[in-house]
Amino acid sequence: MIKTLLLSLLISGGAYAKVKTERVEYKSGDLTFEGFLAYDTLNQGKKPGVMIVHNWMGVTAETESKAIEVAKLGYIAFAGDIYGKGIRPKDAKEAGELAGKYKGDLKLLRERANLAIEELKKQKKVDANKIFVTGYCFGGTTAIEVARSGADVKGVVSFHGGLMPSNDDKNIKGQVLVLHGAIDPYVPQKDIDGFVKGMNEAKVNYVMTSYSGAVHSFTEKGAGNDISKGAAYNEQADKRSWIAMKEFLAELSK
Repeated sequence: MIKTLLLSLLISGGAYAKVKTERVEYKSGDLTFEGFLAYDTLNQGKKPGVMIVHNWMGVTAETESKAIEVAKLGYIAFAGDIYGKGIRPKDAKEAGELAGKYKGDLKLLRERANLAIEELKKQKKVDANKIFVTGYCFGGTTAIEVARSGADVKGVVSFHGGLMPSNDDKNIKGQVLVLHGAIDPYVPQKDIDGFVKGMNEAKVNYVMTSYSGAVHSFTEKGAGNDISKGAAYNEQADKRSWIAMKEFLAELSK
């Protein structure tokens, strides 16, 4: 079930782009999920699809804005819903508990993410052979777990996500881009070391970039500027990581 929300005219670099956004309901058994689709109606033919995984707060206005920005780049963007329709934490405590549920059950997390990918592939404008996954914080962790699930995706991008080591790196088919805050206190060095070791041993094609002075949530303006809290916005890291993602998607979309 698709509900049209918005049709906007956007101007970028002198070129016109009509970005249309829709809420998309999809199901798994008795469970209903609600994602957010964004695409440029002026782009002709099939385009690569990018599934965006939300942070621990679920699909919010911030998630939707990321999808719109990706759509402006010429992709079909879909913010997938891991939690389920209407399930949105009201505060950080609830968000931590909910995100923790899925981090503690990676099978379920991977299933929910892959369900969203399948919904993206159903969109008639999507080139199902060119699918990418990006994510922020909890979503960054999820993007990597999608790759580890053996999903047939061209590449995944993690923005300030968790980097837990895994024995499933051997299942990764596409390329991996990790965009990490160099002083993120929520990602211990032992995890980073284990992650890199696993990627190397599995011969995964990956790039890991660490941004100096950046902590967790460095792309989120709502995180404030106090790095002593462990999560804070960093304008330079935000801009540089976005450029890195754009180049990654463009290269693998050829």
